[in-house]
Amino acid sequence: MLTSAVGIAISPLPLIAVILMLATPKGRVNGIAFTAGWVAGLAAVVAVVVAAAGSGLHTTGEKPSWAYWLKLALGVLFVLMAFKQWRGRPREGHEAAAPKWMRAIDRFTAAKAAALAVVLVAANPKNLVLAVGGAVSIATSGTGAGGKTLATALMVLIGSLCTLLPLGVYLLGGSRSAHVLSGWKEWMSLHNAAIMTTVLAVLGTKYIGDALTGLS
Repeated sequence: MLTSAVGIAISPLPLIAVILMLATPKGRVNGIAFTAGWVAGLAAVVAVVVAAAGSGLHTTGEKPSWAYWLKLALGVLFVLMAFKQWRGRPREGHEAAAPKWMRAIDRFTAAKAAALAVVLVAANPKNLVLAVGGAVSIATSGTGAGGKTLATALMVLIGSLCTLLPLGVYLLGGSRSAHVLSGWKEWMSLHNAAIMTTVLAVLGTKYIGDALTGLS
């Protein structure tokens, strides 16, 4: 699940969103609300999938065939998403168009900030599929309930670094925080396509390989 969690953590949309919020007059309140919404949304998605997928496992811990078929489907989906991500990358000298909600982010309330975070977890295809893939890996592992709970918490923590780190820099970084956060935003925007394509391709290859091995 670590690769899935890292893939979520380096997703540019939540990082850019929280940095933009922190630059507004309500930055502290909205940034905290957005981060809380992201952590809660990701935790809910992962916990539900772990519970649902784990309920179909045998008590012996042996993985049922559906778990491998699901991993195969997720692997193919990851590969297709990697291809789509690379094909849709901005050409040299151009920037990706910003979503409409980014232009209205300075008028957000705390409630809207938290709701946006939940939407970016549950309604963004890349983040949702990465969260489901990582949760399935946890659910179909051979560890007990305690190990799965710990793995779920670890995945949520790592996957939330895209919001926790900018908020921490803002709260603790003092006068330098604006410069640091601006650099992060520009770097993620510039290299997003290459990073996400690599992560999705690696995940897809691993999932397909694991599934074929288990089904053979």
